[in-house]
Amino acid sequence: MSNPGAHNSNVIESFDQMVAVLAAGARPRPEWRIGTEHEKFGFVRPDAAMPDRRPWSSPPYAPQGIEALLRGLAAEEGGTRWEEIIDRDALIGLKGRRDAKGSSISLEPGGQFELSGAPLASLHETGSEMTRHFTAIRPICEDLGIGFAPLGFHPTARRSDIPWMPKSRYAIMRNYMPRVGTLGLDMMLRTCTVQVNLDFGSEADMARKMRVSLALQPVATALFASSPFYEGRPNGFLSNRARVWTDTDNARAGMPRRFLEDGFSFASYVDWLLDVPMYFVTRDDRLIDVAGSSFRGWLEGRCPPGLEGERPTIGDFEDHLTTAFPDVRLKQFLEMRGADAGTPAMMLAQSALWTGLLYDDATLHAAERLVLEHGWDEYIAIRGAVPRSGLDTPWGQGTLRALAARMIELATDGLRARNVRDAQGRDETCHLAPLHAIAAGGPTQAEAWLAAYHGRWQGDVTRVFAEAAV
Repeated sequence: MSNPGAHNSNVIESFDQMVAVLAAGARPRPEWRIGTEHEKFGFVRPDAAMPDRRPWSSPPYAPQGIEALLRGLAAEEGGTRWEEIIDRDALIGLKGRRDAKGSSISLEPGGQFELSGAPLASLHETGSEMTRHFTAIRPICEDLGIGFAPLGFHPTARRSDIPWMPKSRYAIMRNYMPRVGTLGLDMMLRTCTVQVNLDFGSEADMARKMRVSLALQPVATALFASSPFYEGRPNGFLSNRARVWTDTDNARAGMPRRFLEDGFSFASYVDWLLDVPMYFVTRDDRLIDVAGSSFRGWLEGRCPPGLEGERPTIGDFEDHLTTAFPDVRLKQFLEMRGADAGTPAMMLAQSALWTGLLYDDATLHAAERLVLEHGWDEYIAIRGAVPRSGLDTPWGQGTLRALAARMIELATDGLRARNVRDAQGRDETCHLAPLHAIAAGGPTQAEAWLAAYHGRWQGDVTRVFAEAAV
């Protein structure tokens, strides 16, 4: 698994140069890796010495909050494990070194704390990476009086309650989002996700994996739903995070039909991406706001305001790749983006599900046959239904729970075929255990939280923070 490197200043002379950026991600099977990214909401603990912050509210950036946590982690192991990432004199993230190489820690707009995991060879290693991350942040959080809970949508906060992080691109997005959707600021401030990043071996392999994973992404949304609350009470959705994505910015999000059709290619994705409106351009380590401008137009000589005389570079294209948000995103790997953040076991299960489905040839072929039992329009249609009805969404002669069970069965086959074992001799199928329980009729995370709300919590949503804390 790889990423575009340092900002490339080579001027784009042809369409094929941009296609080549994506094609460079193809790699032989022995080099395929698993990268897991997960976000979590911060909260102020009731025993914290923060008189200006209510218990369970979002912690500030500074002085006793997110910045202090980053500095505490930066000092880990004598300051040799992490390199600070600075944006206009503000500490906004960490880049891994030594045993953390390939990983990073970053901030979402509302202070959601994200670990972008290193590309790892097995799900067992992914589990160990998660454990180490949570173990590292707990003592620092204890001293600061804060905690973190991975949930899909903030259960109590209003937009105005959440502090904005000092990251330049977020200021540009903050101004632009209300122009293109009603829920974009909610996406930025009040959602958390978990995604798995997976490799491909060729263009044809990428296209097969894209079709299977994009078609089945709404099923994953239902299976991992963990956001049934809005500003302190249920609002009728199981994945309020997924609902938010239906009206964030549909020019850059969703399930583009062309991704599912025969003939999809690196060139197809580039062609789609050129019509995704731009956010920014980087020049001299400074972001220039060009929100709404056309990358295609820039290539054709119509310069965005403030860039008169400038020509687009490969680095500009690589930046633009990061501003598209389809449910499965293509960079030099594929990103599965449909799931709510949830318990560590469920976040690991999400990586296990897609690894099992996509990394074994026989299983991938079986998954293709499963997907082709229905038309593409049917998959696109359920994307709008699952935020509310989850696994009870009608599908064929039954519901999505039956389709989810078939997916999990296939993923089990795929992981068993990989036969990657940990020190105790367990293969990777053990990480699917929480999903088998749900497929058998058990509650999703959202359904379990709702049962607690109506039962032992007696309507007090703040109880979710302590119970979901990592």
